[in-house]
Amino acid sequence: MVHQYKLNGYNIVLDTASGSVHTVDDVAYDIIEMYEKEEPAAIVSAMLQKYKHLPDVTEDEVLACIDDITALKEAGRLFSVDAYEKLACDYKNNSKVVKALCLHVAHTCNLNCSYCFASQGKYHGERALMSFEVGRQAFDFLIQNSGTRRNLEVDFFGGEPMMNIEVVKQLVAYARSVEKQHNKNFRFTFTTNGMLLDDDVIEFLNKEMSNVVLSLDGRKEVNDRFRRDYAGRGSYDTIVPNFKRLVASRGGKNYYVRGTFTHHNVDFTNDLFHMADLGFTELSMEPVVCPPSDPCALTEEDLPILFEQYEILAKEMIKRKKEGRGFTFYHYMLDLKNGPCIYKRITGCGSGTEYMAVTPWGELYPCHQFVGDPKFSLGNVFDGILHPEVQDGFRSCNAYARPECKECWARLYCSSGCAANAYHATGSINGIYRYGCELFKKRIECAVMMQVAEATEK
Repeated sequence: MVHQYKLNGYNIVLDTASGSVHTVDDVAYDIIEMYEKEEPAAIVSAMLQKYKHLPDVTEDEVLACIDDITALKEAGRLFSVDAYEKLACDYKNNSKVVKALCLHVAHTCNLNCSYCFASQGKYHGERALMSFEVGRQAFDFLIQNSGTRRNLEVDFFGGEPMMNIEVVKQLVAYARSVEKQHNKNFRFTFTTNGMLLDDDVIEFLNKEMSNVVLSLDGRKEVNDRFRRDYAGRGSYDTIVPNFKRLVASRGGKNYYVRGTFTHHNVDFTNDLFHMADLGFTELSMEPVVCPPSDPCALTEEDLPILFEQYEILAKEMIKRKKEGRGFTFYHYMLDLKNGPCIYKRITGCGSGTEYMAVTPWGELYPCHQFVGDPKFSLGNVFDGILHPEVQDGFRSCNAYARPECKECWARLYCSSGCAANAYHATGSINGIYRYGCELFKKRIECAVMMQVAEATEK
């Protein structure tokens, strides 16, 4: 399958199965579009008619271009055959190891963000803090179910994990005390709203956390619209100085400032540019996850605006990089030469199989977005997987699981997308979150264009 589009002055042709990217002139672009639909004689006739005002477009030149396209096809770089569908099911069915856990050390939060998918950290249940005993058992569960895999990941999550920081410290110490014994290497991440950051915590995070995710929605008025404490005070003035201090202490590396945009700030690029102007260079901005009836929910009318915003972002990032003040945007991080292995490209994030979320009570869920929904309980860290039928449902999630995905040019970039978003949009983890699909495809188009621009200008 081939995907063709025009962006920022480039004619881009993306070959889905091989991952090859081609930039071509207008004539070649049109010939590629007709190549598998028409005979060479019809293509020549159409090109001579369309480009009759260009003397260089001759029959011989068009035929030479067709020959070049044929050579690329024979080399597997254009119109290549996708032979990965059978592998997608085999890989996931044969994978029996757990590689990562999301530890919900705090089902409570010191902010009262109205758009919070986790219901202000409670996940629609009771407020709770994870005990050391439950957390220790979670680590033991991970070790016991990770097979021979050495590198394991644990994300300390909430709610706000800072509200249980002493247990986090104890759990990290426990993990470090047993990793050599079991030939494991733990990589930790920590997600925080930043309200309680102090020098002691910063020192601990810098020592133990491979990555820290910092929640900030951008401009003060945007951030403080929703990210407020229980007294109604905005968080911006507290967290920005804290984040600056933390990022500086980490040498400007191994962190992300992550925001959420809603229907109220579809001009989210201004929030990203604001964060970049504050000195933050590792950025992410995610669309809100909420019911369509919520005033924050993105609408169909927002979609063309968001497409334009992603293009604005890509062009501005190119400009700022040339000026020596570039920044990274998570969704534009695309390695066309040494990207994810084919296993990851066809099987996705591994939620429910290789990756699980753990509640403060030790209950296991496929990921943090399913926590609290009894239909998706997998078991617990004490007894293990008690509902393999739920896990089997997630084993079926891959880049070819849905008819729409099989025919989508972006399937090897999104791996069929997020199961949680699909469920919340359609009621099934095998559904299609069409809105998210459209946003994802636009992001990939922009990310590829940025790579083309960089390669062209070298």
